[in-house]
Amino acid sequence: MKQKKNINIIVGTNNAGKLREIKDLLPKNLIIYSPKNLKLKSPKENGKSFKENSLIKAKFFSKKTKMVCLADDSGLEINILDKKPGIFSSRWAGPKGNFNFAIKKVFNELKKKDPNWKNKKILAQFICVLTLYWPNGKFVNSVGKVKGYILNTKRGNNGFGYDPIFKPLNKKITFGEMKPKKKYKIDHRFQAFKKIKKFF
Repeated sequence: MKQKKNINIIVGTNNAGKLREIKDLLPKNLIIYSPKNLKLKSPKENGKSFKENSLIKAKFFSKKTKMVCLADDSGLEINILDKKPGIFSSRWAGPKGNFNFAIKKVFNELKKKDPNWKNKKILAQFICVLTLYWPNGKFVNSVGKVKGYILNTKRGNNGFGYDPIFKPLNKKITFGEMKPKKKYKIDHRFQAFKKIKKFF
């Protein structure tokens, strides 16, 4: 499915951290807009999966702007918590997007599940679904995943969200301790982007 090379594109997120990461992945010849630039609020994410929510955002912003939209829905799944917070990852941070609060909630939930959790390896994965949506209604999506462990203390001030407590498999440091350029080469967003970058 060959599409014309995109020049104008809207990145369908009001999350500053996600916007920064996606902009860094996109080719430099694009003119990139964000909902904030255009004073657009995000749609209600009432899907039951990352894929559904990613499509809701991509379709909404594409229809509103008549532009191609690249939207992301992503989150953290912790195995012992039955894949929570999952699609509610950002909602755990509350209306003000306070991820210190969200991380405390993760620790509290783990403690409820297993009081001895701090002495165990807590498996988790970050998932990202990217949807590229054209004004004519065509769309493609892709999934990226990165597996790792949840640490019992925050480490590092880089990245955003749950990055300071997530250590990828076979790495000695968390996403929060990694230099952005290093993180971008291995994270879930990059894995998803690799599969759709041919459309740019």
